[in-house]
Amino acid sequence: MKARAIALLSGGLDSTLACYLIKKQNIELEAVNFVTIFCTCTSKDSSCLASQRAADQLGIKLKVFNISEEYLEVIREPKYGYGKNMNPCIDCRIFMFKKAKRYMEESEADFVITGEVLGERPMSQHMRAMRIVEKEAGLQGLILRPLSAKFFPKTEPEKKGIIDRERLLKFCGRSRKPQIKLANEIGIKEYPCSGGGCLLTDFNFSVKLKDLLTHGIFDFENARLLKIGRHFRLSKNTKLVIGRNEEENKILATFLGNGDICLKNENFAGPVSLLRGNIEDGLIELSAMLTAAFGKGKSEPLVSVVYWGSHSKENIIKVKPLGREKISIYKIGG
Repeated sequence: MKARAIALLSGGLDSTLACYLIKKQNIELEAVNFVTIFCTCTSKDSSCLASQRAADQLGIKLKVFNISEEYLEVIREPKYGYGKNMNPCIDCRIFMFKKAKRYMEESEADFVITGEVLGERPMSQHMRAMRIVEKEAGLQGLILRPLSAKFFPKTEPEKKGIIDRERLLKFCGRSRKPQIKLANEIGIKEYPCSGGGCLLTDFNFSVKLKDLLTHGIFDFENARLLKIGRHFRLSKNTKLVIGRNEEENKILATFLGNGDICLKNENFAGPVSLLRGNIEDGLIELSAMLTAAFGKGKSEPLVSVVYWGSHSKENIIKVKPLGREKISIYKIGG
């Protein structure tokens, strides 16, 4: 019977090469991909397009897990802290390896493989962090990193002769030249760039996320909303989100829930806005002024703005569009 391994497949070059190297050793591979709302390579938060393309290219089965809601807890209080922005990289790896371990046990696989390269990522791919991840995930000796294997002690599959260590590699550092060279040699031509696919590493997104955490409204629905539009903090308990294009306008309208208000210009092309939170006196007017400021009537002395709730009829308010110098007072992030 063939040995079996579970591969963490992001769809990037590193994980694709790792799968290729292990498959060449006559190991039965199944790939897993963990999707969150913070991934940038997903289609409607449900599947990773890059990982599916990589799995198809490799000829292996892929199972996708959407872990968005439970992943919020990792972001709230990461044991090992954040990276440069709001990326809890070490805690993220621990969380996903725990998931991989559970699936490995359920599917009676022998070990886990990953495309990690020693020294490639400053927070999560140095030796100490990798050892922490293995220990916390309960996978000591069972995580094989084919691209950097020769920097690490032998794993269990190597000790048992399941894997030939001599056919593993010794890549290290941030340069991708060795990976690109190997990809060219074996005919892997399609892979995404190395910029990463996590919104938590983005500065402007992180500013908006910190705002949610600071104001105690970090939940799945509000986290999803961070991916859409321009965000404004109107009061301690109230936010306004303004669409940036027609697609976002349509999406924002679907977020309208109990207690929320939508706004749009009556006579001028412009955005749809979503007002959410404790809607105190004057905040509808301020929201209308901001909405008008991003529409075609922004230079008009007065603009009519339509607003409505999930269970209320449309109302109209006439406002002066807010001046550019005042918009920055309320803006969250860039």
